[in-house]
Amino acid sequence: MTSSLFLRISLTFGLMSIVAQASAEATHYPLTVQSCNRDVTFDQAPQHGLSHDINMTQMMLALGLKSSMVGYSGISGWKSVTPQMAKILDGLPELASKYPSVETLLSANVDFFFAGWDYGMRVGGDLTPQTLAPLGIKVYELTESCAFVMKRPAASLDDMYNDLRNLGKIFDVQDRANQLIVQMQKRVATITASLPADRPRVFLYDSGEDRAMTSGRLAMPQALIAAAGGRNVLDDVDASWTRVNWESVVERNPEVIVIVDYGEVTAEQKKHFLLTHPALQSIDAIRNQRFIVIPYVAATPGIDNIDAIETLAAGFHGQAL
Repeated sequence: MTSSLFLRISLTFGLMSIVAQASAEATHYPLTVQSCNRDVTFDQAPQHGLSHDINMTQMMLALGLKSSMVGYSGISGWKSVTPQMAKILDGLPELASKYPSVETLLSANVDFFFAGWDYGMRVGGDLTPQTLAPLGIKVYELTESCAFVMKRPAASLDDMYNDLRNLGKIFDVQDRANQLIVQMQKRVATITASLPADRPRVFLYDSGEDRAMTSGRLAMPQALIAAAGGRNVLDDVDASWTRVNWESVVERNPEVIVIVDYGEVTAEQKKHFLLTHPALQSIDAIRNQRFIVIPYVAATPGIDNIDAIETLAAGFHGQAL
């Protein structure tokens, strides 16, 4: 077989594989999907959906579900909305700048709530799948957030792909969801194919002064750092978004610090705090001033995760890419 023929055959099978992954049958209702440790059954596609937080809102909008939504919540109260995001959100009302109430959902006739534990819902709170079920409101939980209510493995990009895939089934837009997943997987494959063998020690800094809010192995940054060719210095901590003492950070001596940019404290202010903290001066990342900044929406599960991996990989390895 000639090399050119082999190449044509390989490309053909590659295209067939992508098409096969991206195509799917229409949803047949009733549909049952798994959400954390629950099964949720849908008799039809939701008509009045509400998404909480910017990452979950982006997921639904990327799947073309704006016409099936009554609005979103939990964005402007915590984060600034970029002009690009504002354009996407145009015409879709924010029902609550921070946390919505049960009354908020009822007054908007919400029939579907896409949120997560510690992303709009808290264990024992007023807004949970258990409190909303008697009101006829279906809840789908962000897969990564399931770590707060059940035992699960380390966070991975499959968590985010699983959410897109399930949303595709729930709203009968599987083809669109699968195509988006394939595009994202191809971008990740391109990044990982060129990564060098060395894996720098990485600490993610979200916020906090007395203690640091960061990511253990169960939060999405674990997956992003690994995919970008780094090692989360807290990858042995069996927790999601969590707080740790600065002594733990010093002991693990990260070579790179990733700063999550959001809220009233800017990334530059966070960087200044870290650089001037007396207890952190022995850390390699501080001595060499190696910082990478990623936005909140890219650090949490959602379609901007691939942008984060590209940014992290370039920052970890520089010209090695």
